[in-house]
Formats: sequence, structure tokens, C-alpha cells
Amino acid sequence: MTDVRVWLVERTYSDRDLLTLVYATPDGERYLQKELAGRLGGETTAAIEVERDRLSSVADDSRQQRYAEEAKRMAEKHEPNDTV
Repeated sequence: MTDVRVWLVERTYSDRDLLTLVYATPDGERYLQKELAGRLGGETTAAIEVERDRLSSVADDSRQQRYAEEAKRMAEKHEPNDTV
């Protein structure tokens, strides 16, 4: 499989101590959502490499644009392995 670099575009915490991370491709068209226990989340990096078939399509145009803008901002401000 081919790995794809995706950038952190969204991070939310729930009242159930759940950390949700969303990583997206630079064009905002595909994303990966990870849910972790808040206390066990570990380090969050600016970007990760994932297999292309693990990515989902972004159906909403406004969300796709927002993901693309945030991925671009993260790529401009951080190295992929930076802890954010």
C-alpha cells in the first residue's frame, strides 16, 4: 500500500474524556479520524503517514475547504514530526 501524509486539522475533547483527532490530506479531500482516551492520548504530531485505504472521503464542500486551509497552515508552520 502507498502511504499518504496527512496533517492535523482538528482536535476536540469530549466530556467523556475522549480525544478526537482529525488528520486530512493537503487538498482536504480525504481524512482519518482517530479517537483516543484523553489521558492516554500521548504525543500528537503535526502530520502522520497512513495507508491510503484507511482514509475516508470528505463529502461536505465547506469542510473540505476548511480541512485544506488548516492542513496548509499546519504544513507551513510545523515539521511533520513536531508535537502540537
